[in-house]
Amino acid sequence: MHKNNLRSYRNITPILGEDVYVDQSAVLVGDITLDSNSSIWPLVAARGDVNTITIGARTNIQDGTVLHVTRKSTNNPDGNPLVIGDDVTVGHKCMLHGCILGNRILVGMGAIIMDGAVVKDDVFIGAGSLVPPNKVLESGYLYVGNPVKQVRELKEGESSFLKQSAINYVELKDEYLTDNC
Repeated sequence: MHKNNLRSYRNITPILGEDVYVDQSAVLVGDITLDSNSSIWPLVAARGDVNTITIGARTNIQDGTVLHVTRKSTNNPDGNPLVIGDDVTVGHKCMLHGCILGNRILVGMGAIIMDGAVVKDDVFIGAGSLVPPNKVLESGYLYVGNPVKQVRELKEGESSFLKQSAINYVELKDEYLTDNC
């Protein structure tokens, strides 16, 4: 782990759980908490400066993704923290901004999820999709498009893949941690 990619903001430094992998080219700033066995891949930028970012266990944030939050204000007293649950796969070059993601979710490459959006458990979001502000995505469905639309219920194999995808990235980050020791 390279300390220069974990940066403090107002004396708050990211907190990493056990067996977390953060690539040396990723930058994590401020009030960010990563649970055990999660991974942050190359060129991820995560800024927990004006609110908090929480990332659950066995979650992977892939290359080039941007994670940010919304500040607290008179109109929005709590602002919008970014909360990502357990066993979530966030594909390459996504943007997650002040939203809440449940557990066992796959966010396809290049997807954007905006402030106040809530993605419940067991959801696939197609590559390039846009989840608008304050939209709620119900459990057990595939969503695609700009703006995102519910397409169909997940099939049996797709539901089990959500957990398997997270497991695949736990195994991969373990290889990276072993190689970098």
